[in-house]
Amino acid sequence: MKKILSIDGGGIRGVIAGQIVVAIEKELQRKSGNREARVAQYFDFFSGTSTGGILTCLYLCPDLEIPSKPRFSAEQAVELYVRYGGEIFDRSLVQRVVSADGILDEKFSKTALEQYLNEYFGDLKLSKLLKPCIVTAYDVQRRRTHFFAQHDYARKGDSADFLVKDVCRATSAAPTYFEATLVKSLSGVSYPLIDGGVFANNPAQCAYSEIRNAEGSPTARNMFLVSIGTGSENKPYDYDKVKNYGAVGWIKPVIDIMMSAAAETTHYHLTKMFSAMGNGANYVRIQPSNIGRAHYEMDDASPENIQNLVEVGIETVENCIDIARIVDILLEGKDDVVF
Repeated sequence: MKKILSIDGGGIRGVIAGQIVVAIEKELQRKSGNREARVAQYFDFFSGTSTGGILTCLYLCPDLEIPSKPRFSAEQAVELYVRYGGEIFDRSLVQRVVSADGILDEKFSKTALEQYLNEYFGDLKLSKLLKPCIVTAYDVQRRRTHFFAQHDYARKGDSADFLVKDVCRATSAAPTYFEATLVKSLSGVSYPLIDGGVFANNPAQCAYSEIRNAEGSPTARNMFLVSIGTGSENKPYDYDKVKNYGAVGWIKPVIDIMMSAAAETTHYHLTKMFSAMGNGANYVRIQPSNIGRAHYEMDDASPENIQNLVEVGIETVENCIDIARIVDILLEGKDDVVF
């Protein structure tokens, strides 16, 4: 059984997904009796887009002294957002004026984001992450999807290897929020990239395809896939307003609709694929449909909203009947696995 964890994009709403993973990890610790248990120990494959890509890399980041051990707990990983989200999504008055609130230029400076990615990852290479994973981005010059795949290094060498901080910067370069980034593989090839959310805000199907093409060609019968969202707004747009939208009017709605629709389409197809194999229960989608007092904006990193997002994550877990079953399946055959 291949056990897969996939995490959606969603900017600061990654706090929600992060809190859900915290709950899974704590339950793993409780049931296994191992206070050092980490999600990286129990899932076989990871996928992430944007904020989900950053979380993926944090979970799989090796310890500096014991490289076979994860450096960060799930709680420490989500702290990146809780503690530093306000700085990452901070706009000076100059930036507001120059960007015309994100219409003429990106809304946020890349400085704080790159600073913290460097602090967390340093010069860590993608190939050194603890488990196989896939992180999405889009190449605006070559006009094609770009997948950062940790496991491709064994086959392609340095051409498939990147610095993890560059992987995270690329997958989080959301149009209108952060400027596109130019990253280089360790072989020296440059890639101009933006956020993978433009085509796979929910990267669970990307993970499925990657596993499906692995050795032995496992099918949905041999997979257990946990897909975690960052909150679904499904905000209605009034026809009388949108029918007269021009390019400026459509900027925010089209990004919202595109990302939401892509995630919903992925969920639809995976539900059908697992059900067709008689294994519908082994695809679990955790997606809060109501985030209460929290705001849906991907960049609202005010202290109040971050706390509200933390509460959404906790409440989602308290009302999710799947957490215990997820942990039970993860623990099957893994009781004696240690780092």
